[in-house]
Amino acid sequence: MSRKTIYFPHSFLVFAILLIILVFAVGLIFIRVIGAAFEDVGFSPITTTLILVATFLGSFVNIPLFKLKTTVPIIKEEFVNFLGVFYRIPQVEYGQMITVVAINLGGALIPTAVSVYLLWKAPSAILYSLVGVAVVAMVTRVIARPVKGVGIVTPAFIPPIAAAVLALILPSGAPRIVAYVAGVLGTLIGADLSNLNVIPKLGAPVASIGGAGTFDGVFLSGIIAVLLA
Repeated sequence: MSRKTIYFPHSFLVFAILLIILVFAVGLIFIRVIGAAFEDVGFSPITTTLILVATFLGSFVNIPLFKLKTTVPIIKEEFVNFLGVFYRIPQVEYGQMITVVAINLGGALIPTAVSVYLLWKAPSAILYSLVGVAVVAMVTRVIARPVKGVGIVTPAFIPPIAAAVLALILPSGAPRIVAYVAGVLGTLIGADLSNLNVIPKLGAPVASIGGAGTFDGVFLSGIIAVLLA
């Protein structure tokens, strides 16, 4: 893979904040404050930690899916500011008019795989999780904004908070699972998948599903789901 698809999409400040959140959550897991969060579906504290760490580190990796011809010039490498958060645009050759549509390993593939596993282990939570996914997707679709050079950007805390609230309201009996699945899949569907049609107009060298502007919400959904224990 080239440096267009392996890069961290944020400024060092955002990187540091996410890393602090991760270390805090991992610390709680190992002192058993929330270590039993996913044990009822077969996840040990170490497994939960590995999932969170893999999600975080996987945010560097974007797997190319296909290419789209853009309708505006590609923005060269720089940082784009949206709602006070700086997003890094990967370096590309000058004059390139192609957007690489990719899928983020940590922001899409790993969380989606975990969501499928959770629902497989707790089939009674499937219906409530799907309701949560639909609601979070609608909320995310409303607040998501296309940002030139970056892709689709979503305020980080709104999708996971919406997912957590729904998980506590719905009588699923498995709020952690509903929170995780709704937060992850709802964010991906509402932000990225429902906005694929606007990608050619953004001048982004790489538009990654689950990357850049949506990774924060997906990552925090995993953290909040664990904290719900």
